[in-house]
Amino acid sequence: MVGDGFRVSNYFPSGNELGERISPFILLDYNAPYHFPPSDSARGVGAHPHRGFETVSIAYEGYVEHHDNHGNHGIIGPGDVQWMTAGSGLLHKEYHEREFAKRGGVFHFIQLWVNLPREHKMHPPRYQELLKANMGRVALPNDGGEVRIIAGEYEGTRGPAETFSPITLFDIAFKSGGIAEFELPAGYNTGAIILRGSARVNGEREVGEGAFVLFDNAEGRIAIEALSDDTLVLVLGGEPIDEPMFQYGPFVMNTREEVIQAYADFQAGKMGNADF
Repeated sequence: MVGDGFRVSNYFPSGNELGERISPFILLDYNAPYHFPPSDSARGVGAHPHRGFETVSIAYEGYVEHHDNHGNHGIIGPGDVQWMTAGSGLLHKEYHEREFAKRGGVFHFIQLWVNLPREHKMHPPRYQELLKANMGRVALPNDGGEVRIIAGEYEGTRGPAETFSPITLFDIAFKSGGIAEFELPAGYNTGAIILRGSARVNGEREVGEGAFVLFDNAEGRIAIEALSDDTLVLVLGGEPIDEPMFQYGPFVMNTREEVIQAYADFQAGKMGNADF
C-alpha cells in the first residue's frame, strides 16, 4: 500500500533486473481493481518531494486529485491521465477525490515513473492534464476494439503528451478476437501489461491478467490478440536513456552526489514548503 489510498503491486524496479531493460521507465506501480469503502477522509499520499523524473498516472476507475506547490491542481477520472514533470523539484500530494472517497467504489489505477535525460533533469516543473476526450484513437480492424494513444503514435495517430525523450504509450481495449499489430523501433525498450482479460502475443505466448511481457530489442511487428472479451492491455515503449542513473527515495538523478544535493535542497526549503 502506498499511503492509505493506493493498493499497488510494484512491477519494477522491485529488486529485479527488469528495470535495467525498460529504460526510460523506472517504476511501474499497478493498483488492480479494488473496492474502497466510503470514507470521510480522502485516502492517499500527503505532501512529498520529487526531482529528476516524471510521474504518469492513468485512471481506469475511480477519481484521483492532485495538488502541488507550483499551483497545479487537477482531478482525473476514468480514461484521463496526469503527466507531471518533477524536474528541478517540487512537492505534491495525491489522493482520492473527495466525493469519490465519500461514496466509495472500485479504484483501478496505474502509475509510471519516467526518467529524464541529464540535460532536462532540472527543467522547471510542469503539469499536463490529458483528458479522455483529447486522446488519439485508432479503431482496430474487423471491429476488434480501439487503441487509445497517450504519447507517441500508433499507425500515424499521435497522443497529446509532450515528452522529453521518445516515448510511446497507449492502451488497447479489445473485443474478443481483436488483433492489434504495430512496430516500434528495434532500439526501443518495449513492454506490455495485461490489465484485464487474456491475450496471445506474437501468435505464440498466452498471457493472463496481471502479466507483464517484455519484448526483445529486435526488428519486426508485434501482434497482440485478445482471447477474451473486454481485454485491456497497456503498451509502453521508449528510447533508453544511456546515462548513469542513481535513485534513492523520491529523487532520480545521475550521481549519488546529485541525490545528496536534492535531499539538502529539500531540507533547506528550496523545493518549497508543504503548506498548499
